[in-house]
Amino acid sequence: MDLRQLAALVAVSETGSFSGAARSLHTVQSNISTHIAHLERELGAPLVDRRSGELTPEGKIALQRARHVQQELDALRDDVAALGAEVVGSVRLGCIGTVARWLIPLVLENVTAAHPKVRVVVVDATTSSLVPQLIAGDIDLAVLSIPTLDNDLVDEALFEEDRIVIAPDQHPLAQLTRVSIADLAAYELLLGPPGTAFRDELDAEATRAGVVLRPQAEVDGLRLIATLAFQGYGAAIVPATAAPRWLEGKWKRVSVDGLPRRHVGLAQRRRGRLSTPVRALRESLLEVVQNQGPAMEGVHPLPPG
Repeated sequence: MDLRQLAALVAVSETGSFSGAARSLHTVQSNISTHIAHLERELGAPLVDRRSGELTPEGKIALQRARHVQQELDALRDDVAALGAEVVGSVRLGCIGTVARWLIPLVLENVTAAHPKVRVVVVDATTSSLVPQLIAGDIDLAVLSIPTLDNDLVDEALFEEDRIVIAPDQHPLAQLTRVSIADLAAYELLLGPPGTAFRDELDAEATRAGVVLRPQAEVDGLRLIATLAFQGYGAAIVPATAAPRWLEGKWKRVSVDGLPRRHVGLAQRRRGRLSTPVRALRESLLEVVQNQGPAMEGVHPLPPG
């Protein structure tokens, strides 16, 4: 078993064919076939379905390990390079959309000033989308709703965030300044789907209040939910950063009494050591949250550690 065989397996997975893998690795198809065949003999199982080009169940398991090996090699190169005067390398950071709006510009500015040779790739997605990407190794760190409740990940709390209602001007809720969650049961609302942390926490609180929240529509994506409310489709319960004060329109913010705050944290894979560039980005992110988070309305940074 050697690194070329693992690279061939990853390339077949990403391109869907032996010919595509050959093009991506700048080699010929016969080399890809040879590498995959040697790897299959080494592992004693078929890894690629030759008719469809898809990985077998054994191939998918091998793929996860192959990606981890490649990530460790990348981290090794970055760590050795960092022994020089500067931190050099790339980091893939996932972030939920509502938080990304205020956090990412500040983090990019901070890390660029401190480590100009660190390249940051940002993935803007929902928590339910970021978790599998983090587990698979497609991203290095993720800012998302916590707890993740996944044994492959470890998360640390960054801040708590108020939950509010945003309602179009013509909606009855726009005429109010404060409501309770029991009051909200009288209206259909834009909500996330069951199974997402934000929705499940709202439903639990509604149950404690003896009411049931009624969805007008269920959308997996808090920033999209906020956009629908901004455009007049309906009223929504969102985190405070989904409706910053600088963003104005024909809609109103309504405070919700007694509603628990959303918890946002930084997650990483439980196994493996963070590379030097990833650690540098993590430090910049934590610094931004602690120093500039209090200036964001509705954001309450938590003590580090």
